[in-house]
Amino acid sequence: MRFADLLVLSRMGVHTREDAVTAGSVGTGQPSLPRLETPRMTDSLVLAKLDAGPEIFHSLQGEGASVGTPSVFVRLSRCNLHCVWCDTDYTWNFAGTSFSHDKDADPAYRKPVRAEVQVTLSDEEIAREILRHGCDNVIFTGGEPLLQQPGIARVMTLLRTAMPEVRFEIETNGTQMPAAELEALRPRYNVSPKLGNAGMRADQCLIPAPLAFFAACDRATFKFVCAAGSDLDEIRGIVDTHRLPRQRVLLMPEATSREELEQRRPWLFEVCRQTGFRYSDRLHVAIFGSRRGV
Repeated sequence: MRFADLLVLSRMGVHTREDAVTAGSVGTGQPSLPRLETPRMTDSLVLAKLDAGPEIFHSLQGEGASVGTPSVFVRLSRCNLHCVWCDTDYTWNFAGTSFSHDKDADPAYRKPVRAEVQVTLSDEEIAREILRHGCDNVIFTGGEPLLQQPGIARVMTLLRTAMPEVRFEIETNGTQMPAAELEALRPRYNVSPKLGNAGMRADQCLIPAPLAFFAACDRATFKFVCAAGSDLDEIRGIVDTHRLPRQRVLLMPEATSREELEQRRPWLFEVCRQTGFRYSDRLHVAIFGSRRGV
């Protein structure tokens, strides 16, 4: 029986032997989650692995324009950029690669083996895991999610069928153009263009065509990670060159620990007050430090 058929039967109150009703789903109005018999791995996505399973978890959005929104996060593996301060480098900085990272300064640091930090799931498996949380805001993050956008669009379509009120956010570095099938589902785009402090060339990080698309899309906001005062001139230059709407530009302190966040918060708060840019905090870092899956 197809996934969509099972969802329709579930909403009608008809349960089959294929149903796997999770704890808390009965009486909540959420679709029950059918057990997958044979995963269709041709329609699949590569996700980051958390413990023994995929990194899909229920939390609050901790950054950007929708901060504080209860959300289900889906972390995809793979990225086309390699920021030296990246706090999710396990999505791209695998053993055997030549990429540099700030963690290299730690003699005990070892890059993870790719097979140990990636997991491949079918679209339907991902959709069912998301629905299990009963939350109507879903955030695809990474890595760079738009490297796998056909699969994301398929998962979003499944979710929209099961839960018409669901909303989507996609966190992206802004180097990839959204495809028509993805844009038709009208997600919010949380665009984070990379500055020189990421350790890469501007021509790798700032691609005119996608930035022009996001600038024209009123569902996109721009979030710049700031480490020092020298970043501000670079941000102004990017905003002017690519005509990014200033009212949709947020500045966020670069920090992977509570200590770094406490140090940079007051400085960037004052910068935003004086320049008119919006400020974005990092709730997850402030509350949990570098802990994952929260």
